[in-house]
Amino acid sequence: MADDLSRACMLLSNDDGIHAEGLAVLEEIARTLSDNVWVVAPEVEQSAASHSLTLRRPLRERKLGDQRYSIDGTPTDCVLMAIKYLMQDKQPDLVLSGVNIGANLGEDVIYSGTVAAAMEGAILGVRSVAFSLRPDEESEGRFHWDTVRKFGPEIIQKLARWTEPGNLLFNVNFPGIPPEKVQGIRVCRQGHRDEGTTVVEGKDPGGRPYLWVGQFVSHHTSVPNADLTSIAENYITVTPLKYDLTDHAVLSRMDGLFS
Repeated sequence: MADDLSRACMLLSNDDGIHAEGLAVLEEIARTLSDNVWVVAPEVEQSAASHSLTLRRPLRERKLGDQRYSIDGTPTDCVLMAIKYLMQDKQPDLVLSGVNIGANLGEDVIYSGTVAAAMEGAILGVRSVAFSLRPDEESEGRFHWDTVRKFGPEIIQKLARWTEPGNLLFNVNFPGIPPEKVQGIRVCRQGHRDEGTTVVEGKDPGGRPYLWVGQFVSHHTSVPNADLTSIAENYITVTPLKYDLTDHAVLSRMDGLFS
């Protein structure tokens, strides 16, 4: 990555769709850092799409402007199409995904289309960062975009310029508070909620029963130095992730099990 980000090529995507406010904020930040920004995002919202690829129908692109496209597919489709097709003559130096409406903490990263878009970038050899913003818990539906605008550029610059080798993937979450209340930026591990999500039963207007995936009962975690704990303490969280899901500790203990 060039030390001067103004010469870097940045690819932006998300899972909330091409017209999402969070993507507009991320693009605004990216354009303060670089003169070469591409936007390739889903045509419609793809929240919780995880790392799914569209395999059983053709994908269609729609050009919306210079270096700006929508794809009628998933976040993973968008990054793959961008790097392998739309940008084949100029590969990105950095993939930025988000800013998601709602946090992606703990086990959220498994379901998140926002994280999946960044993960696809990392798989394809590009340093990638996923961004998410928690809503204000005291004002339902309010999102403090100024917090992202204030701290986002510094986070992007430091993660892009860090000299650690490899196809790195980072997950960044902003607390749902004004900029002046942010306690700092904390590097921490992925947490795990002490209680899982719920399944809600109900009946539709015709009296037919249905099941609906509900919300996580709790955001508490017993995992130390976790993203869930840090964001509750009003810190911006930065978590390095990897797409190798191998449990290496168990792998070593299984040596000889089937000999």
